[in-house]
Amino acid sequence: MATINTIKLSQLEGAKRIDAEFYQPEYIIDFSKGKWIPIKKILEICQYGISQAMIEEPAGYPIFRMDDIKDGFLVDDEVKYIQISKNTFEQFKLEINDILFNRVNAEEFVGRTGIFKLKGNFVFASYLIRIRTKRNSQILPDYLNIFLNCKFGKKQIKRFSRRAVNQANVNAEEVKNFKIPLFSIDFQKKIATLSNEAWENIQLSKTLYQQAESILLQELGLQDFKPQYHLSYTTTFSNTFNTHRIDAEYFQPIYEEVINRIKSYKNGFDKLLNCVENVKADFNPYRLPNKVFSYVELADINTSVGTIENSKQIKGDEAPSRARRIIKQGDVIVSRVEGSLEKVALVSKDFENSLASTGFFQFRPFKISPQVLLVLAKSLILQIQFKRECAGTILTAIPEKALTRFIIPILPDDIQQKISSLVQQSHQARQKAKQLLEEAKRTVEKEIEELSS
Repeated sequence: MATINTIKLSQLEGAKRIDAEFYQPEYIIDFSKGKWIPIKKILEICQYGISQAMIEEPAGYPIFRMDDIKDGFLVDDEVKYIQISKNTFEQFKLEINDILFNRVNAEEFVGRTGIFKLKGNFVFASYLIRIRTKRNSQILPDYLNIFLNCKFGKKQIKRFSRRAVNQANVNAEEVKNFKIPLFSIDFQKKIATLSNEAWENIQLSKTLYQQAESILLQELGLQDFKPQYHLSYTTTFSNTFNTHRIDAEYFQPIYEEVINRIKSYKNGFDKLLNCVENVKADFNPYRLPNKVFSYVELADINTSVGTIENSKQIKGDEAPSRARRIIKQGDVIVSRVEGSLEKVALVSKDFENSLASTGFFQFRPFKISPQVLLVLAKSLILQIQFKRECAGTILTAIPEKALTRFIIPILPDDIQQKISSLVQQSHQARQKAKQLLEEAKRTVEKEIEELSS
C-alpha cells in the first residue's frame, strides 16, 4: 500500500530536497524534544579519502576500505596497501578515535561507520569520509560513532542517501548536517566505556586465536617457518601424469616442503577425508519458497578468528542459485575460491540451519574437534594445500576431487584440548564484543526515546 505524507512548504529543508523519499515518515525524527545539534558544529575534520590504485603486497601504507569497517570499528584483518608520498600520507593519516563513514556503495552498506582504535600508520580510501571531533568538544567520538550506528543515526543516513540504479550516496556536506542529541558528558562517557570494552574484547579474541595457532605450529616445528618460493625447479613426467597437472605453480617446491613436514610429524598424519565428512551441497531452498533463511556468503566471514559475523535474510524462492548448503553448529566452512581461501569459519549456534553458498566446502569433523579443524584450515597446514590445488581459468577454485589429496597431522589429545579451549575463549570474547556494542547502541536509543516520553 502506498504511503502518503504531507509536508509543508516551510519544511522542505530550504528547498534543497524535494524528492518524496526524503520525507518518508519512517525517516522523520522529532528534533524539537531535547537539544539536537548538527554534527558540523563539533567537527574539526570532515574529509574524503585517497583515490588511487591499491596493492596486495605490504608496501607503502595500509589503507582502509569499506569492508574494513566491522561492527563499529576499523579492523586490519584484510587491509590492502597504497604507495604515496610522505606529504600525502600526512594529509590522510588516521589518528586514534577518528571515525570513518562509508559514503557510497549498495544501499545496505552506505553509512557503515567505524571508529579507529589501532596503532600504526593507516590511511583511508576515497569512498570513505573521515570525521574527527574537535578537542574538548561537547560530543565524545565514541558516542558519535555509536549514535551513527544506532537506529536514529541510520534513519538520517537512509534519509540523506541519494539512490541510483545500483547504489546510494551520501556526501560530506550532508553528513555534516546530521543531527545528534547533546547528552551529558557523564552519559557519553558511559557509552565510551562500553565501546572501549568492546574493542578490548575484539583484540583479546584475536590474541587468543593467535595463541591457538601458535600451539599448533610449535607442535609441528613450523612456528618460524617462512615459505621461500623457488625461481626454478624440476619435476618428473610421472608426477604430472598422476596429478593431471602440467602448470609450473603446482610443482613449486614450497608445497612439498610443507607436506613433507606434516608427513614426518612424530605422531603421524591422516587423510583429511578420514577425519571429516565432506557435506554435499544438495539442499534446494526453492522447495520452501516462503521460508525465511539466514544466508551466509564469503563476505560474512571474519578472517582473523574464523567466525561468521553476519548474514542476510532471504526467502526460499529468492535464494541465489549458489545457495545450496544447510550448515549446522560445529561445521567448518572453507572457501574454495582462490583469492578468498582465508575465508574459513566455525559455525556457531547462532547460524544453525542457515543457508550457505557453494563457494564453500562444508566439513563436519568426527575424528578431531571443530576448533582444531578450524585452526588447521586457517593455518599454512591446509592453506598451502588449498592454494596448490586451485585450478580453472575464469573462476579459479579447488575442485572437489582434490579433497582426497589433503592431509593433516594427528595431534595428541592434550594439544587438541589446548587449541580447542583457546578457540572457544576467542569466540566467546568476540561474542562479548558484539553484545557490548548492542548494549551501547540500545542505551543511546533508549535515552533518545525518553526525550519524547
